[in-house]
Amino acid sequence: MAGNDGVTLGVGARSDGRGVAHRWAETLIPTAREAPADAETPSHIWLVRGGYIRKVSAGVYDYLPLAWRVLQKISAIVREEMEGAGSRELFMPVFVPMEFYNETKRHEAYGDLLFTVTDRKGNVSALGPTHEETITEMVKGSITSYKQLPLGLFQIQTKFRDEARPRAGLLRCREFIMKDAYSFHVDVEGVGGLNEAYDAMYRAYSNTFRRCGLDYSAVEAESGPIGGSASHEFMVNCESGEDTIMKCPASGYAANVEKCEIGERAKGTFQEPATGELTEVHTPNLPGIDEVGKFMKVKPDRMLKTIVFQVTGPAAGTTQMMVGGNGGGQPTWIIATVKGDHDVNEGKVKQASGWQVALGDEKAARAAGFAIGYVSPRTVNTVPGTLLLIDNDASLGGFWATGADKPDHHVKHFNWRREVGEKLDDLSYVKVADIRNAMAGDPSPRAAGAQLVAARGIEVGHIFKLGTKYSDAMGLSVLDDKQQKRSVTMGCYGIGVSRTMAACVEMSHDSNGIIWPAAIAPYHVLITLMKPDDPKQQDVAKDLAKRLNDAGADVLIDDRDERPGVKFKDADIVGIPVRLTIGDKALEQGGVEFKLRRDTQGKGEIVAFDGVFERCIASLNG
Repeated sequence: MAGNDGVTLGVGARSDGRGVAHRWAETLIPTAREAPADAETPSHIWLVRGGYIRKVSAGVYDYLPLAWRVLQKISAIVREEMEGAGSRELFMPVFVPMEFYNETKRHEAYGDLLFTVTDRKGNVSALGPTHEETITEMVKGSITSYKQLPLGLFQIQTKFRDEARPRAGLLRCREFIMKDAYSFHVDVEGVGGLNEAYDAMYRAYSNTFRRCGLDYSAVEAESGPIGGSASHEFMVNCESGEDTIMKCPASGYAANVEKCEIGERAKGTFQEPATGELTEVHTPNLPGIDEVGKFMKVKPDRMLKTIVFQVTGPAAGTTQMMVGGNGGGQPTWIIATVKGDHDVNEGKVKQASGWQVALGDEKAARAAGFAIGYVSPRTVNTVPGTLLLIDNDASLGGFWATGADKPDHHVKHFNWRREVGEKLDDLSYVKVADIRNAMAGDPSPRAAGAQLVAARGIEVGHIFKLGTKYSDAMGLSVLDDKQQKRSVTMGCYGIGVSRTMAACVEMSHDSNGIIWPAAIAPYHVLITLMKPDDPKQQDVAKDLAKRLNDAGADVLIDDRDERPGVKFKDADIVGIPVRLTIGDKALEQGGVEFKLRRDTQGKGEIVAFDGVFERCIASLNG
């Protein structure tokens, strides 16, 4: 927007065209010299030390004035982009009646993560982690015709997850601020369809995180407990990120490790000769494959790891029926075998098998005949109703060691043809497929000859194509143009607002504190008075603050009666983009000291009075 000096400021301005000026002594900014004992991640350390957040209980935090200003600026950007994508804001209650979850069964997917409360009449509700059920019920009672669609709605609200081990400050907490949006459509394709809305949300999310000043990646992702046919995560790129992102440098393909495909790999023929007689080795009290390998003198990449899953139903979008047996019917168990240095990917197990699965219940699996912790692929022959999935790498020939199918024992010289036999040739019992997590160095699925590289990131946004999962479960339908009853197709789109603030600090900090992007900084300019009681310094500060305010910049004036070293230390910790220091030395030279927070080396420079305003605006818009 244009200030009265004719300079455009493209960051954080108020709707009335003016910024604000606050005094440090009149607000609450309790900076701290030391981090709390439980703070390990940069965002947790600096948000506490900078006086942004304060712990109330495990995973629950106060948002102090500086944090609230950041959150409001992030929320304002989110609102603008949601409105631009055709979504309208509303507000729903925190309480979600448990009968809503009984319809969708999603409380089973969330499990212990779901907070529940019981009122005096015995009615049970959940504290919403998201609001798919609530908004589906709302729309169900509000529309009847296809002419009322498409429809997009969003809210910014507090959400809850009963994390077993809250950690990392705002990155893994029990109460958090989130934007959740939902779209409703008659069709997937075409004008007004789900795909059109999904693409609009993808653009809106990209705009949101770009405008927030974040270095981010959009990656293909698994849908998790939300469900749906397709999804993308938006990840802030930073070395301290808790999520692994796999990227193809040649094609630009990116996916999280749970979703990432792997390019073409060689498969075994199962005709390779055995490397020796099957030899049993006693391996008691050895936790983990690494310890077993050391004891047996076998490297993990020459061991086979077999994980037991239970079949819970047909895969989404299939027409398979829940029937007994194996040969073409429903298996009861699926065992997934990968090399010992790889990890089984549950999503890929579902895709390869065509069935919904869950990690096998240990008691039930033992009762069925699986020696949990010592399972080998041979159990496809001994436990009825078992389907064996073999990862491409694990199907190759050569020396293998694996479990012996009895406690505290492993075997050497496992051979696929000798040990498994004729079922290797029957797809009803054995399939070779990509069922493991991708790793750096794997072949790219999008560019021949290229290899995947790994990076770290923090999820701040997630968009989903839900399809009719919730509308089918809760009876949300409309009459189409042929007066036929149709289930409404849905999309779901979330942004972690408080998580975005924390992720930004993870991405942008140094050894002295936070370095905020201008767009979401609590203030744009910090004016530090060396002598707060000096009338001349006060007048210069007021004049600069007014000119900056009129251009839309937010200004904080440090008028505390503190030593210069304390003020400079606090300025670095809180991370305001521009610092102007007003002191006798600079005033004698006809200017003020100018310093950017991102410039970590050396002191500031003296800038003349007639140029400091333009210098600030140019730096903030740069």
